[in-house]
Amino acid sequence: MKLIIISGRSGSGKSTAVRALEDSGYNCIDNLPIGLLEALILEHLTEDSTDTKLAVCIDARSRSLENFPDILKKLENTSIERQIIYLDALGPSLVKRFSETRRKHPLTTSDIDLRQAIDMEAQILGSIADLANLIIDTTHISGKQLTELIKERILLREESSISLVFRSFGFKHGVPVDTDFVFDLRCLPNPHWEPKLRPLTGLNQEVEGYLNDQPMVNEMFAELSGLLERWIPRFEANERIYMTIGIGCTGGQHRSVYMAEKLAAYFMQQYENVLVRHRELERLKLK
Repeated sequence: MKLIIISGRSGSGKSTAVRALEDSGYNCIDNLPIGLLEALILEHLTEDSTDTKLAVCIDARSRSLENFPDILKKLENTSIERQIIYLDALGPSLVKRFSETRRKHPLTTSDIDLRQAIDMEAQILGSIADLANLIIDTTHISGKQLTELIKERILLREESSISLVFRSFGFKHGVPVDTDFVFDLRCLPNPHWEPKLRPLTGLNQEVEGYLNDQPMVNEMFAELSGLLERWIPRFEANERIYMTIGIGCTGGQHRSVYMAEKLAAYFMQQYENVLVRHRELERLKLK
């Protein structure tokens, strides 16, 4: 039996994730009270449950969420293949989404405004976030991109191998909330200051050639690849199934893009499930 538990703050894309799983053959239940989770799973644990695919969405409206870790412990010795996916976004982005859709946040009252409710929700869901196998930052991605991400990282993933994502980003736009490692490349020579390279990105050969000729860049690659090569297997041995490595520079256009591509190509030779994503370049496509 496969079980996926979806959670996260309101407005982060839980409904989109549930629809993606439902379209892929999962039996989905939205807003499941935490007290019913154990009974629901045990009901599906039959001799014929090998092909059962169940997805449940648990949000802050459910009571007694502090019991979530204890419920999971009761399921440890079962045949369930379990994953916990937690969706989140930066607070200002969540406020903007509620303002645009004019939806009412489930925790707002006459005494609690929208921003307070969003912050309170993070605390309520802390017990789930702490146990998540995968945290997805939806701040800068569309619903369509989230659907594709769910398919790539969860539905198409090879069960025998850890799933790696190398994500470039610009520090001036904020650090992604879903990264396991964050590496800062702002100390490296910046192609931005070369007039011919400024309008290009780390995907262009001219920028790649410029950075390849910088000894400090090659030294950084050797250090990062060596560190990750040593520690990724340790996480994998500890039953870690997802890992996101954030590579940041100032604007997320040149150095971080180049390094994310280079690291991804290197680790594709060792792992089957390797993706590379460029947050700032993807944001430009949406404009």
